[in-house]
Amino acid sequence: MREAIINLAYLLASVLFIFGLKDLSHPRTAVRGNLVGAFGMLIAIVVTLFDRNILSFEMIIVGLVVGAAIGAVLATKIQMTGMPQMVALLNGFGGGASVLVAGAALLEANITGQDTGSQMTISTAASGIIGAVTFWGSLVAFAKLQEVVIGSKPVLFRAQHLINALFLVISIGLGVWLVLEPSNVNVYWYLTVVASVLGVLLVIPIGGADMPVVIALLNSYSGLAATATGFVLNNSVLIISGSLVGASGIILSQIMCKAMNRSLANVMFAGVGGAVEGGPSADEIYAGKIKATTAEEFAMILDGVSRVVIVPGYGMAVAQAQHAVRDLYNLLESRGTTVEFAIHPVAGRMPGHMNVLLAEANIPYDKLKEMDEANSMMEQTDVAIVLGANDVVNPIARTDPKSPIAGMPIIDVDKARTCVVIKRSLSPGFAGIPNPLFAADNTLMYFGDGKKAIVDLVAALKES
Repeated sequence: MREAIINLAYLLASVLFIFGLKDLSHPRTAVRGNLVGAFGMLIAIVVTLFDRNILSFEMIIVGLVVGAAIGAVLATKIQMTGMPQMVALLNGFGGGASVLVAGAALLEANITGQDTGSQMTISTAASGIIGAVTFWGSLVAFAKLQEVVIGSKPVLFRAQHLINALFLVISIGLGVWLVLEPSNVNVYWYLTVVASVLGVLLVIPIGGADMPVVIALLNSYSGLAATATGFVLNNSVLIISGSLVGASGIILSQIMCKAMNRSLANVMFAGVGGAVEGGPSADEIYAGKIKATTAEEFAMILDGVSRVVIVPGYGMAVAQAQHAVRDLYNLLESRGTTVEFAIHPVAGRMPGHMNVLLAEANIPYDKLKEMDEANSMMEQTDVAIVLGANDVVNPIARTDPKSPIAGMPIIDVDKARTCVVIKRSLSPGFAGIPNPLFAADNTLMYFGDGKKAIVDLVAALKES
């Protein structure tokens, strides 16, 4: 009877996870989705604690208090611009937890003389490899996003792929050894050390431009590690929830790869964002062709226009300009101008980065248009405003088959009647290549910090 109740509770928690994921697919139901998922997790935790014959709850309570305090501080202190780094860390913590839990279960089985069995040992090895790769890979992703210790540029060296493959083979070999000799717990820790090095080596050659895909992929890894740990513990809800995370992460990774017209292998191993050889230089593209504008001139251009499309990028996040953009949106709409936002699937540094920032500024969600819909109306757009975006609006993706971003679908702002790019300088984007859009006949460059530039523009519009 007790076991039946526990299994029903786990089933209920799993169903709540599924409905929570469904609600997270739309902003209007996202808050409810979070609450539903959190309630499902509460059920799973409570049932697990009562099911696992806990001898002492003191350390568990201490862990809950400390973890809750850290989570509360992070939730209130982390800026929205820091969300990509936060997500990367949370992915890593999930992988690290799987490594420790699986290792503790193996150690306990050996101490108590339990029969480990092939399911447990294989799952433990898988949890150790995937979890360690996730943890250290996520820390590298965090460092790249935060630009501490290592920059956002790819770190490339000779025979890199061969070395990665060698560490992978060693990790698998140690996993086989563990399965054959489960009593040798030290092998598990050797395995995690090698997999940790592999996690670092897999992420350092990936540039900042591809971080959204990396974050989604590491999220998938953390789910797979949790699933493996679920098999170690014979915990059905952990298996189900980990599978949901693993599947959703890999699906999202594939969606973003498709949006860039690239394969996942290309993202992981091509080193996009490193030094680019060949192709025209920035001087050749920009020399004598850049036309700068001011807030007052920009205000005159916007006066009386019918349709404006704003294309946000990572520069908007860095400048924390989303609230200033909302003020510009409200002012233009009050004057009868239709204002919409064109969102590229991989703009920013995490999936949905721009959507989150604009939602924080209370921009109506129906004003956010996906790339294909925005492009279909770009030729009827009076003014396209590019705010801190670069590679996702670079027309070289359509014209140069040798470019690192060749074939990547872009937002066609160059087809608007007038395009104004708000940017600090002519520096390249994460792909490390110049952007001919900046020198186009219908483009004006509005140089400056994104937030200040928009604030000055709003002031000039009010005075015009």
